[in-house]
Amino acid sequence: ITIMNFEGLDPGLAEYAPAMHSALDPVLDAHLNPSLLQNVELDPEGVALEALPVQESVHIMEGVYSELHSVVAEVGVPVSVSHFDLHEEMLWVGSHGGHATSFFGPTLERYSSFQVNGSDDIRQIQSLENGILFLTKNNLKYMARGGLIIFDYLLDESEDMHSLLLTDSSTLLIGGLQNHILEIDLNTVQETQKYAVETPGVTIMRQTNRFFFCGHTSGKVSLRDLRTFKVEHEFDAFSGSLSDFDVHGNLLATCGFSSRLTGLACDRFLKVYDLRMMRAITPLQVHVDPAFLRFIPTYTSRLAIISQSGQCQFCEPTGLANPADIFHVNPVGPLLMTFDVSASKQALAFGDSEGCVHLWTDSPEPSFNPYSRETEFALPCLVDSLPPLDWSQDLLPLSLIPVPLTADTLLSDWPAANSAPAPRRAPPVDAEILRTMKKVGFIGYAPNPRTRLRNQIPYRLKESDSEFDSFSQVTESPIGREEEPHLHMVSKKYRKVTIKYSKLGLEDFDFKHYNKTLFAGLEPHIPNAYCNCMIQVLYFLEPVRCLIQNHLCQKEFCLACELGFLFHMLDLSRGDPCQGSNFLRAFRTIPEASALGLILADSDEASGKGNLARLIQRWNRFILTQLHQDLQELEVPQAYRGAGGSSFCSSGDSVIGQLFSCEMENCSLCRCGSETVRASSTLLFTLSYPEGSNSDKTGKNCDFAQVLKRSICLEQNTQAWCDNCEKYQPTIQTRNIRHLPDILVINCEVNSLKEADFWRMQAEVAFKMAIKKHSGEISKNKEFALADWKELGSPEGMLMCPSIEELKNVWLPFSIQMKMTKNKGLDVCNWTDGDEMQWGPARAEEEHGVYVYDLMATVVHILDSRTGGSLVAHIKVGETYHQRKEGVTHQQWYLFNDFLIEPIDKHEAVQFDMNWKVPAILYYIKRNLNSKYNLNIKNPIEANVLLAEASLARKQRKTHTTFIPLMLNEMPQVGDLVGLDAEFVTLNEEEAELRSDGTKSTIKPSQMSVARITCVRGQGPNEGIPFIDDYISTQEQVVDYLTQYSGIKPGDLDAKISSKHLTTLKSTYLKLRFLIDIGVKFVGHGLQKDFRVINLMVPKDQVLDTVYLFHMPRKRMISLRFLAWYFLDLKIQGETHDSIEDARTALQLYRKYLELSKNGTEPESFHKVLKGLYEKGRKMDWKVPEPEGQTSPKSAAVFSSVLAL
Repeated sequence: ITIMNFEGLDPGLAEYAPAMHSALDPVLDAHLNPSLLQNVELDPEGVALEALPVQESVHIMEGVYSELHSVVAEVGVPVSVSHFDLHEEMLWVGSHGGHATSFFGPTLERYSSFQVNGSDDIRQIQSLENGILFLTKNNLKYMARGGLIIFDYLLDESEDMHSLLLTDSSTLLIGGLQNHILEIDLNTVQETQKYAVETPGVTIMRQTNRFFFCGHTSGKVSLRDLRTFKVEHEFDAFSGSLSDFDVHGNLLATCGFSSRLTGLACDRFLKVYDLRMMRAITPLQVHVDPAFLRFIPTYTSRLAIISQSGQCQFCEPTGLANPADIFHVNPVGPLLMTFDVSASKQALAFGDSEGCVHLWTDSPEPSFNPYSRETEFALPCLVDSLPPLDWSQDLLPLSLIPVPLTADTLLSDWPAANSAPAPRRAPPVDAEILRTMKKVGFIGYAPNPRTRLRNQIPYRLKESDSEFDSFSQVTESPIGREEEPHLHMVSKKYRKVTIKYSKLGLEDFDFKHYNKTLFAGLEPHIPNAYCNCMIQVLYFLEPVRCLIQNHLCQKEFCLACELGFLFHMLDLSRGDPCQGSNFLRAFRTIPEASALGLILADSDEASGKGNLARLIQRWNRFILTQLHQDLQELEVPQAYRGAGGSSFCSSGDSVIGQLFSCEMENCSLCRCGSETVRASSTLLFTLSYPEGSNSDKTGKNCDFAQVLKRSICLEQNTQAWCDNCEKYQPTIQTRNIRHLPDILVINCEVNSLKEADFWRMQAEVAFKMAIKKHSGEISKNKEFALADWKELGSPEGMLMCPSIEELKNVWLPFSIQMKMTKNKGLDVCNWTDGDEMQWGPARAEEEHGVYVYDLMATVVHILDSRTGGSLVAHIKVGETYHQRKEGVTHQQWYLFNDFLIEPIDKHEAVQFDMNWKVPAILYYIKRNLNSKYNLNIKNPIEANVLLAEASLARKQRKTHTTFIPLMLNEMPQVGDLVGLDAEFVTLNEEEAELRSDGTKSTIKPSQMSVARITCVRGQGPNEGIPFIDDYISTQEQVVDYLTQYSGIKPGDLDAKISSKHLTTLKSTYLKLRFLIDIGVKFVGHGLQKDFRVINLMVPKDQVLDTVYLFHMPRKRMISLRFLAWYFLDLKIQGETHDSIEDARTALQLYRKYLELSKNGTEPESFHKVLKGLYEKGRKMDWKVPEPEGQTSPKSAAVFSSVLAL
């Protein structure tokens, strides 16, 4: 290999076999008596022990390096690597036999010694805070300094690793002779990235604050970007191979071998490069054959150059080498194999081919690190003075072993009668295997259900350990499978749903399997999509839906605007799922959301680290407050309030305030008698549970209405400022209601076992009372258990009970009645349909202050240890929604679990099994609410959004304009054609894994963001001329600009330096929404993906996609480039894609389609054309021949006037 190249220099070492020196080979410490090994036979060709120098006191001259100590690491086994510990005063040495040894301090006292690998040599050592990393040929091992294994990471057998680089505290790069470099996460011990290397053979890696430096076996040094690992520059240092290099400041110094007629020869010229100008400076001629070099920057940037024969020379990299600066290391073996410099630059370590380590220092008492921590030593052995025992002698008396005297009974005295063998019972066969098993003779065959790892059975110490607790794998999709034993607790439809991606992305994923209704679900793979269930709740509130869709403002990131756009998509959808990417994009930009901890990292969201119940309740408070501020009548910016507390302040009211706001009086009564009254408002309430509720096991009944009244009219004792006493005093604070809201929002705050036990206990009490109510045969004094309740549901038990299952786990009422009393009090009680006969209908509520609230939605937290849990919503969908979607008039409860939507029984919405289904948010709405509000939607997007607008880019000039805005006489009409194309950039890379069969499974798709949108005229005298060509400004970090496919370059989306027509996403989105609403037809290639990333829902009859126009069933899709070449004789997309060119070409292809198919009247003749297209494509391998002279539609004369503009 190229690091040391000792095989080429010494043929004798090439015949060295590691098996000759196993882990049991004798090891000699230089400070021990050689007579200890008098009975050990050494290699006859090895070094004699008498020849090993054991130095006594050495005089060290300050500032000049000289040998302080030498020690034997492993007799006769070459040292392969040495490394000074970066955290402790230790020197680590690895051998060609796979053995590691550590020495403490400048005296090189042996600290630990252990075998790392049984066959391969140790190639690099890296010290970390808690242990040491050892790299061998295809193995990475992390071991404690004492020798215990922390982890053992096996690489592929075909790998041949040589170098590692610690980029930060938890990330490691590993390189070798293959054409890639692996990135390893030390926390998860998994490969996170594989970087392709154009020049294979990376044997040395270094890092500065600007670049990664990779040394290759071919003699090259490549400089790579710290973030993307792409090659930024490359130096061709040596024609043969590279031996070593080092970097300091702006200098890169290399040594290596040059090709001669007789083979490789060591080059005595060091190649030095200036990293500021990226060019070579004058080579440095040295007087030794350089094999290793290091910068030792003490007073100057000195270079230490070491040859394998033991010569060392110091010189300046930009000066001349002086022969007087050469000193000699006296290796025991013929060659020096390794060299390292301590972090303090006070010590140098050399390892030779006979297993000796030499320490050179510039002071008598050097330190290896500027700040080293104390090293832990093993406790001293207390029996060193005892005589050794020969275990090979059968007659050796065991009484010679010293045993402490004790009066206690020994374990060996355990009576045999108290012991009995208890073999572990075989676990039962999986029920899924028994169900699917087919017998052939006496042998059964069944498909593997993959509920366990292969050849592994969990060993349980307790019989009570359940299958559910031990399962750790995540299924791809919980729907459409048979019931699995580890998921028996969570009902199938409540489990977290995931999208299974294929080569076609989402095109072949069957969303209809999860949603057979015409309502739209929401996709969950977008960051922070945990709020999907709450978006659905707000959408199915008819006044909120209409109000939000009527709103439009000029603010770039307005949650109300983005929510209105999303609601519009949900209105248009006919069962297809939507995604809230633009809404969540605006949500991530709001500082208050980040301050409240509402923005989750991808890792926390995937692993479920965040408490979703608390998170969604905070999000609920935040979104109501934010919408209230966005919709206030007075457009005066206000400070954000109400996210941390229960009140908000406004200078003007909004419809959100009218719907959700509850006016209150807060009274503070000091013990001095002083009373203070303040008016405030709140948008929601938080349940406050009775104290000591979990300790009361007698089953005391406590209605939900009582708890709600206690939470609304809250009374508490607290310390508050008293103006009369002029100090903080204990005060009694009470809250009285002035006006009740139209929509009552309640955060349940079930955040601990105490609240969960309270819900569970109240549900049990309510169940007993319901049983007594429906069964007159049960004695009033009889107490019964849960097992007895099942009998009551049998036909013999009670015929009048509606369903025993409907009464379980129910404490929440479907309706509650609230009444304002004359003394500002509040009466709350549960309401049932039968109460209407007693109280009368809700017609008298205006006169008597009596209001009935019906349960409209419940948001619940599903506890699932496999996935970290999820959030789902039960929503009572009203008549107006069914009328629009299905043409029927009725109400129905539905379960909304992301893109899974399923009708449910109304009792399921209020049943909470606290083991896995925990309530989080409740929505009660006032009866006849819709009649109080104007539910008409007037589209707020007008034609003026298409008119000319200023660019955000400061450097844009009119000469760079690529489009002409529409004139008033060109405004599009219903059915007009518009050519459209969009380009995208990548925000997050795709996450995928390789299955055992070699196929790729996409876990999470790449997150794309639209970067450029182009619309061209589809008819008229200016047909083909763009009227929209907007570059979309983005504030999020772009991972990949995809320049080859998008034509977008770094800086095009930056308003400070861009020369393009730069706009906000919202501005361009409004233009497209207007075109959709007006009824134009979009022509393009691959529009489905374009609209998906832009986050638009377009009716299918308004989309003319050339991908599908020129497509035969069960055949491949054809690229726009090939279609343009075949039908139009145009060669487009030469170097990069251009959206104007692509949109214009798609329009021409559509015209060609109409021509070939006679406006769709002759499908058979067009089918023949398609057959010819596919035959030609197969012959050409779907590749367009390279053009002799590059031409494209852009260069056509008909468009010259447009491009001039």
